[in-house]
Amino acid sequence: MSTPILELEDVSKSFGPIDVLHNINLRVHAGEVLCLLGDNGAGKSTLIKTLAGVHKPTSGVVKFDGKPIEFASPREAQDMGIATVHQFGGTFPLMSIGRSFFVGCEPTRGWGPFKIYDRKRANEIAVKAVQDLGITRIDDGDRLIGGLSGGERQSLAIARAVHFGARVLILDEPTAALGVKQASNVLRIVLEAKRRGLAVIFITHQVMHAMTVGDHFGVLIKGALAADFRKGERSREEITDLMAGGEAMAELEAEIDQYAATHGGHPPPVNPV
Repeated sequence: MSTPILELEDVSKSFGPIDVLHNINLRVHAGEVLCLLGDNGAGKSTLIKTLAGVHKPTSGVVKFDGKPIEFASPREAQDMGIATVHQFGGTFPLMSIGRSFFVGCEPTRGWGPFKIYDRKRANEIAVKAVQDLGITRIDDGDRLIGGLSGGERQSLAIARAVHFGARVLILDEPTAALGVKQASNVLRIVLEAKRRGLAVIFITHQVMHAMTVGDHFGVLIKGALAADFRKGERSREEITDLMAGGEAMAELEAEIDQYAATHGGHPPPVNPV
């Protein structure tokens, strides 16, 4: 198999005495969607920030194209081709679509000290980039971001990342708080990014959305990788139970049954609180 674009080997992260991530091993390849599932407090946010260059691992190795790397800042990770799209798209409500698309790297026209922002060009490029991903409702680059739906904001942010050459696309709960139709549009764009050869890391707690687009799955529980499996290896119910600690409960029930079988049907004693 090809070398993963992004790989974590035994990555842990602590903040003082508090351990947040414990020996995480994950990899994602080009043209693949890796879904990271976990409930609130599972460590998803810290893992995102470690991948995006916000936090440095306390221990372990992050590899990019098979080579160990340490990101000094999120900008350095972004320059390497790792783009993070947060829950509400990271957009600016009072900016136009074209201006938000190019914020920080605006196209200009003119010469020398007479250069000015090229609004027409920015609008044309932004609208085309979004429409190429299948969001045809956006056709005016002067439209304010605040007038877009949550799904359209996510689409715009993903289109921006693709346009600027992202190789790894990290999506933080992109379908949270979206309606069925908006979520479907975002999932369709995730599949289009995969088709274009991007490695997509899709962070979510919504199992059905993950199963719709995912090729590879990891379940985080209390900062540890509780399961790592491929598409088709687990059912929806099994994944949901695992996220809720179902596997641990099943092991406990098995221990109780085994104890009862060897002690004449009596359950193990309960220690008083």
